[in-house]
Amino acid sequence: MQRVVESVGEKVEDMNSSDIVVPVFLSHCLECVDCKSTKSNVCSNHPFTVMPGMRDGSSRFTDARGEIVHNFLRVSSFIEYTVVDVINVVKIDAGIPPEKACMLSCGVSTGVGAAWKVAGVEAGSTVAIFGLGAVGLAVAEGARLVGASKIIGVDSNPEKFEIGKKLGVTHFINPTDCEDKPISEVIKEMTSGGADYSFECVGLASVMMDAFASSRTGWGKTIILGVEMHGSPISINHAEILKGRTITGSLFGGIKAKSDIPLLVKRYMDKELHLDEFITHEVGFKDINTAFDLLIQGKSLRCIIWMDR
Repeated sequence: MQRVVESVGEKVEDMNSSDIVVPVFLSHCLECVDCKSTKSNVCSNHPFTVMPGMRDGSSRFTDARGEIVHNFLRVSSFIEYTVVDVINVVKIDAGIPPEKACMLSCGVSTGVGAAWKVAGVEAGSTVAIFGLGAVGLAVAEGARLVGASKIIGVDSNPEKFEIGKKLGVTHFINPTDCEDKPISEVIKEMTSGGADYSFECVGLASVMMDAFASSRTGWGKTIILGVEMHGSPISINHAEILKGRTITGSLFGGIKAKSDIPLLVKRYMDKELHLDEFITHEVGFKDINTAFDLLIQGKSLRCIIWMDR
């Protein structure tokens, strides 16, 4: 979703035409208590919502019949020209290739940020990641960057381990190979008591519970990135909380777009952050449905959609 600014509206002061930017779904106004705090990345002036429209609920788009077409997640990136609020746009270094920059709008930044900003993974720590899609593999990349000693990937697709090794995964568990042993017990054996940090990147309550159960008593921290696909709640034994385990959620990996995405761009430009490995396919805009098919079939991590091909 890398874009070139075509023009700017009135009162926009920090963007100019020809700037290279990435749009993001999570607003960063720089003015509210949350945007000014290090404790949150959820703007309180313009909270995240899946409802369509700009900050005032309006739209700048109409179809051929003159009927309103709403902005999707305040970005609407599947289009040659879009209109985006300045609080949802980040100016970046023009030197980064567009097919790499677009992955920092979401996905890769979410996973890396979850390890870096939300969990605070330290050098030498142990990490378990449930679900090795693009977000889960990005968690592994984030843990690798900070020097985690053991990064355990959990996925039912054994093909994920090969790409995972390139992004820091040191051990792989296929749940179907665990027979009658709970996966949490397998991880506890591998980590001498449980993972220091456990990440759920699937979106199932049962997997969230497995991730929590796999964390270490005393200080184990579980981070939920997956959106529960059935809306099911999770239930945690209070005794486990009393013993020091914690569980928290992560929206956009704790990333504050305007300050953190430029840092990630720099780390890529400095050859520290891996992005190339996440690109598995590239298609022209006319084949956008193919990109979605690849994603649904589990054959793609990130498919780059080119407008000019």
